[in-house]
Amino acid sequence: MGVPTHNAQVRLPLGAWQTPAARAPSMLGSTAFRFLNQTQVLPLQGGWNDAALEKLWLYNLHYFDDLNARDASARLDWHQSLIARWIAENSPASGNGWEPYPTSLRLVNWVKWLATGHVPLAGMGNSLVLQSGWLAGRLERHLLGNHLFANAKALVFAGLYFEGPQAAAWLAKGLKIIEDQLPEQVLADGGNFERSPMYHAIFLEDVLDLINATQCWPGLVPDTQVAVWRETAGRMLSWLAGMTHPDGGIALFNDAAFGVAPGVDELQAYAKRLGVTNPHQYRDPCRADFNSPLSTEVDPTNSQKTPDLLHFADSGYVRLQNRDAVAFLDVAPIGPDYLPGHAHADTLSFELSVFGQRMVVNGGTSRYGLGPERLRERGTASHSTVQVAGADSSEVWGGFRVARRAYPFDLALQPEIGRVACSHDGYCRLPGAPVHRRAWQMQPHGLQVTDTVQGGMHTAVTRYIFHPAVQITHAEGMTWNLTLAGGQPLQITVLRGRGYLAPASYAPEFGMQLPTQALVVDLTAGVAEVAISWVE
Repeated sequence: MGVPTHNAQVRLPLGAWQTPAARAPSMLGSTAFRFLNQTQVLPLQGGWNDAALEKLWLYNLHYFDDLNARDASARLDWHQSLIARWIAENSPASGNGWEPYPTSLRLVNWVKWLATGHVPLAGMGNSLVLQSGWLAGRLERHLLGNHLFANAKALVFAGLYFEGPQAAAWLAKGLKIIEDQLPEQVLADGGNFERSPMYHAIFLEDVLDLINATQCWPGLVPDTQVAVWRETAGRMLSWLAGMTHPDGGIALFNDAAFGVAPGVDELQAYAKRLGVTNPHQYRDPCRADFNSPLSTEVDPTNSQKTPDLLHFADSGYVRLQNRDAVAFLDVAPIGPDYLPGHAHADTLSFELSVFGQRMVVNGGTSRYGLGPERLRERGTASHSTVQVAGADSSEVWGGFRVARRAYPFDLALQPEIGRVACSHDGYCRLPGAPVHRRAWQMQPHGLQVTDTVQGGMHTAVTRYIFHPAVQITHAEGMTWNLTLAGGQPLQITVLRGRGYLAPASYAPEFGMQLPTQALVVDLTAGVAEVAISWVE
């Protein structure tokens, strides 16, 4: 018999709970927290809904991620006190903490903490039952996407942790949503349909957590459904590896930042503990025989006369690499048409690492909410791509809205010579219906990028935003010398167009914005051509 808690009972685990992926600690003291690079102290009473604090910061306060963060056992007393405080100070159905999304994340974190072997605090079981029942009636079907999936995951966790008719209903509801949403939200190539590497990593953690829970409480989820989760997680691991720079961090397309999802290494290790493997398989319509292990290191015996090209055909990204460099190319739609909330106007942008270090970057994401800075970070000028007539390639507005958006077309892959070209129609709303086309060609010791804009009489510029660690000095004419953090020299030369340096910003984490520089190139007669070169 289980332990009675309200009208549900705790189900005793029959399997092993594997250590989940861990984030960095966010509790700095019993009442001190650091989220989004901002440290705040929770008053001794209340403070959970302080209107002076950013809503996303308060959401993080209610998530309880620190229960399962690195070295969590060293903060056990703090965790127990915080759980007791939350129960005492957050009345049911009141405040930020009872909104469906933070309720979902907290519920999962509490169950994961209990599955680790911690003893429930007084009232914790009853609170979990109340939270689960409340959530079950308030699923975020109006938002869909990762919100609805997080709701469903929480119901599955509650349905596995508890037993009885109510728990069975939670489990059935959660499993049905996941059955419907998993093939919708994870594309055939393994990429998440919102086209954000950060949300992809969060979603992968969700799927791995679900697999972990079914091993802890076996026999309650159909084997066929668990098999689908495992296969999906394998494809997602492959995609994540393919969108990871040599420094181990994700590429920053759309809403993406470091420090929100567990790190790539953490997720790979977690998957290994669960027996989930990376299948290393990718579809490439131009090379039917292309089935190469995905690695941030290239085989040193390969002369790299023919660069490697990995095409994630369903999500719309390309990884183009040789022995010294890897470029990530955005030839993707900005996201699903009905859910563009995390989209940026970044079509045909790219990021580049050389000698294992980031060189060309996108601007990143430092904040959510409304306001001019959020709008600026989503705009085309904050990305390494072409801007026409000062407009955004997709009309981002509000905090999470997009009006007319860019669609890529005419993708051409020539892996035998390391060349990728693509066009988009995002500027066709302007007079003359201008079309931007970009071509990248990876060479043994360089990358050449050619931009053309055809249609209308508009000014156009292309930007190459440099990582803040890159030092830039003017050489002569249209050539600049670059030095990576490791001391390696590179050059960037404007072959066609007029180039100049301009201030830019880089937001690798929420709450963090670093000054940097960009090479801005005015297109001449609708063309700009830039060569980046390096030597071994």
